Amino acid sequence: MIDTPKTNLQWLLADRPIDRAVRESDFKLHEAPIPEPKEGEFVIRVIYSSLAPVMRFYMLDGAGIEEPLEIGDVMRGRGVGQVVTSKNPDYMPGDIVHGKMGWQQYAVADGSPYYLMYKVSQREVPVSTALGVLGMTGFTAYFGLFDIGKPVAGETVLVSGAAGGVGSNVGQIAKIRGCKTIGIAGSKEKCELLVDSLGYDAAINYRDGDIGAQMDATCPDGIDVFFDNVGGEILDEGLARINKYARIVACGQISQYIGDGSPRPIKNAYKIGRLNALMQGFLIYDYAPRLAEAESGMVQWIREGRLTYQEDILDGIERMPEALIRLYDSKNKGKQLVQVSPDPF
Repeated sequence: MIDTPKTNLQWLLADRPIDRAVRESDFKLHEAPIPEPKEGEFVIRVIYSSLAPVMRFYMLDGAGIEEPLEIGDVMRGRGVGQVVTSKNPDYMPGDIVHGKMGWQQYAVADGSPYYLMYKVSQREVPVSTALGVLGMTGFTAYFGLFDIGKPVAGETVLVSGAAGGVGSNVGQIAKIRGCKTIGIAGSKEKCELLVDSLGYDAAINYRDGDIGAQMDATCPDGIDVFFDNVGGEILDEGLARINKYARIVACGQISQYIGDGSPRPIKNAYKIGRLNALMQGFLIYDYAPRLAEAESGMVQWIREGRLTYQEDILDGIERMPEALIRLYDSKNKGKQLVQVSPDPF
């Protein structure tokens, strides 16, 4: 039996991290009534909440894809949870869904496109995976690698931010495709994780010596696919070593997420044109009609033992700010989550 809270704990935006890192004081814990659904709405008990580096930009200007948050608004974020009450015939009590829920114990939604709400159909692995390997994080790896990276067996695939939620999936999927995989991370421990647990052929610790020299040593035949989650210096060094017709997947720029956000000049960008390479960004929500394709394929790989996943779960909604800050300090190992309420499965 799951105890039902009497109120809805929420984290509100209290300050904006302009020209600085995110701090716990940027958020305020608030008690609100548990919402009641109006006609067409349903209420979700949040089980897990997802943290992502882009959230700093949510706090500033909406990251260019959302309306800016006002001071006092519930912090924005995705979650997975169980429908508890509903006045929407498409969502029944007991349904497991993932979508925009915010940093709170209970969320209300109406099934409109704004909430990007999807039902979790699989029950073979924990529902927390709907925020990681079998959610937007894993689907980002799947579609970014296959639709833009287009890896071919035998090619060299370099992944920055390789121990994070997206990167930890990219390397494994590339190995399934028959590629040589090199991961970049920020500690000896993470590099060992990449090779020992995630199947990378080699790992680069960008904090341990010349990053370019390490790329030369691990990618002696150059780079065919560069799945970049970091930007900045690491992107620049990778571009210096791409092969003809290389594909660069511009997925994230976590190195630019702290400070004033000014882009770092990339001196090796000329290589893209000179080598007939492709560099392309993407928005995972554009792939909404194909999410079932990714879920089906990735569940099959997990079932076969070809795809594993790493989750870094903190317990308790009180730890949401701490969990976000961990991402910028490179302390997470795999997808960073917070367990907001008991998992009934």
